Amino acid sequence: MSFKSGLKKFLGIKSKEEVNKPKTPKEKTKEFFEQLFFAAVAAFLIITFVIQNTRIPTGSMEDTILVGDFVLVNKFIYGSSSPKYIPFTEVELPHFRLPAIKEPKAGDIVVFEYPGDRDLLFATERGVNYVKRCIGTPGDTIVIIDKVIFVNGKEFWIPPHIKYLSPYSKPKEVIEPRIFPRGMQWNEDNYGPLVVPYKGYKISLNPDNVEQWRTTIDREYGKKVVDVENNVVTIESIPVSSYTFKKDYYFMMGDNRDDSLDSRFWGFVARDMVVGEAFITLFSWDREIPFSDLFRLLGSIRLDRVLLLLH
Repeated sequence: MSFKSGLKKFLGIKSKEEVNKPKTPKEKTKEFFEQLFFAAVAAFLIITFVIQNTRIPTGSMEDTILVGDFVLVNKFIYGSSSPKYIPFTEVELPHFRLPAIKEPKAGDIVVFEYPGDRDLLFATERGVNYVKRCIGTPGDTIVIIDKVIFVNGKEFWIPPHIKYLSPYSKPKEVIEPRIFPRGMQWNEDNYGPLVVPYKGYKISLNPDNVEQWRTTIDREYGKKVVDVENNVVTIESIPVSSYTFKKDYYFMMGDNRDDSLDSRFWGFVARDMVVGEAFITLFSWDREIPFSDLFRLLGSIRLDRVLLLLH
């Protein structure tokens, strides 16, 4: 075999005679499954590292994103991650992350893995994705006064489709027991100040402020390590008076401010839990209509939201 013919075979280039040669049923079947396999691999790589579709099940981002929207997520821009779990299980896999084109910034609509309820190390169901707006980036100080957000002392940009269910704010004297961090005398309308941790950020730790940081520190270790023994804070049973964070974090909130369970209630989002940026609505329909009623479901498609860019 000549070098030229060998190269053509390696690249899959066929001669005119080979193209016109009739294929046997066995060859057709083999070719079909080869094409199916390569299509599946290509789809897997695209969904894993480039772009994926996510369905919006709740109204926490209304009216920017509606229930029933199918949103495309750019995974490549923040640095795609290989799968963290075996599909349809909660079994963790070794994974890696590609370099990011940019870091999440305040105002971005971010898709991320839900970190779990306020006092839990992990989400009850692993790998569940949430979509919220990034309010605070590493090192920012968050304050909310009568529903108005201030970041580093300046009023935060107001999203064009922000939504409030109530025109009234909870007085700051009203304490919300579900608020993050645990034990703080705040509510969702009057909140903070709270500093968003960053990698290398060093804090003092003492029995008076340990609850403010306990959940985040435990999550960094992946197990419960923070305790108070004889009025001294310990990490893995070692007395400490300070702690230096190992990761960057973000503070997320929904645009539907009065109907959003977000960082005000369950805490910070670690950088390695960020999935991508939601950037366009592919299409949208009424998710309350069952698939069995297909014609009515298709008739509910919101044409004004087809290929709608998100801001």
